[in-house]
Amino acid sequence: MADERLIVALDFNNFDDAKNLVNELGDDVVFYKVGMELFYSEGAKVVQWLKEQNKKVFLDLKLCDIPNTVAGGLCSLMRLGADILNVHASGGFQMMETAILSLRAESERLNIPCPKLIAITVLTSIDKQDWDGMGYDKIDMTQQVLHFAKLAQFAGLDGVVSSPQEAKSIRDECGKDFLIVTPGIRPIGSDIDDQTRISLPKYAIENGSNYLVVGRPIRSADNPKLAAKNILEEIRDC
Repeated sequence: MADERLIVALDFNNFDDAKNLVNELGDDVVFYKVGMELFYSEGAKVVQWLKEQNKKVFLDLKLCDIPNTVAGGLCSLMRLGADILNVHASGGFQMMETAILSLRAESERLNIPCPKLIAITVLTSIDKQDWDGMGYDKIDMTQQVLHFAKLAQFAGLDGVVSSPQEAKSIRDECGKDFLIVTPGIRPIGSDIDDQTRISLPKYAIENGSNYLVVGRPIRSADNPKLAAKNILEEIRDC
């Protein structure tokens, strides 16, 4: 059985490229992330096709708006069958609580599985300079990530997205059942690209991450299937 802890990011702007990678990776990968680039260009058919291939889907659209708008959007997206949806924790407690309560009520009404709902804490592309430039120079970034995680948990969400560098603090504070999804995973020899708070796959899992989101190190590899296998081998005994 494939290791569901690896989520491969389908960061393409067309359906054919996404399908080609999924087909190339075959049974080795069961979980995929569909983000803004692919969803906005190709729409719901991407998620529906992945579900037809018996794949799991993290629909990474990062909703952030007034509570009722976010709740309504999530209820619409849930009908596509995604396994994980997300919002921005910066939208606040009321937005997150309204979102999860509405999602669970609608899933019960429709008699369909309720997806996990997780919150973005601080994007992994944000470094100290960006953080200070947004006016947060008096606030420790790690503490803010932890605050967002606890706020999301208090609102009833299933987990958060954070960099692997904050995973251990979140795990210690929020307990073993709280989901931690970590982008910013860079195997040895990979380019950092526009990520700043990064980690090796093994270290992220050992620090408490449940899922690793990996895009370019697999997608841009000369042999994507081998790149995925190498990551899976690295975390196999974690």
